[in-house]
Amino acid sequence: MMKLYFAQNTRATRPRWLLEELGVPYELVPVDVHQREHKTPEYLRIHPMGSMPALEDDGHAIFESAAILLHVADKFPEKGFAPLAGTVERAEYYQWMMFCMATMEPPLSAYSAHSRFLPEVDRVPGEAERGKKRFTDIAKMLEEKLQGRSFIVGERFTAADVVMASILNWGASMGLLEDFPGLRAYVARQISRPAARRAEQ
Repeated sequence: MMKLYFAQNTRATRPRWLLEELGVPYELVPVDVHQREHKTPEYLRIHPMGSMPALEDDGHAIFESAAILLHVADKFPEKGFAPLAGTVERAEYYQWMMFCMATMEPPLSAYSAHSRFLPEVDRVPGEAERGKKRFTDIAKMLEEKLQGRSFIVGERFTAADVVMASILNWGASMGLLEDFPGLRAYVARQISRPAARRAEQ
């Protein structure tokens, strides 16, 4: 059985959401980050950087939330949470997964760190502004891209929507989607799914 190492309000919610969508057995292993359980020698053997999340599948450790999603979606192809390999939809799926992690999340993370997360003495206002501007530029593009579409790839929900909706919801929580009604509607549709609600419990 797969084991998901999980802490609330971390990127571990993403693989938990997909596992709940799949409806397959898995073991949830709570990790108390406030007690620094993610920095223990035991956990560092699973994730050498001591971050969330990590997954053990048949004794093999996998980390990075998007990598876990890609693996788990492919492990159960009959469930349809990843387009078929070799198709144009599969290429677009990879595109958006990489875009989310490499292009979309870093400026949001910078804005979060330098506007609220870091101690005030360590915050750099210019970094927060640059992150906000970059994320806003991305949101403008996505607002247009998602117009008239329910999902980011094709006509059905995929693992790419898990990542996209999770990151956009993070941005919404910091007030960055106020000018983007289409993105707010997209997020609301995805996070209202029963599996998404269970992943937050």
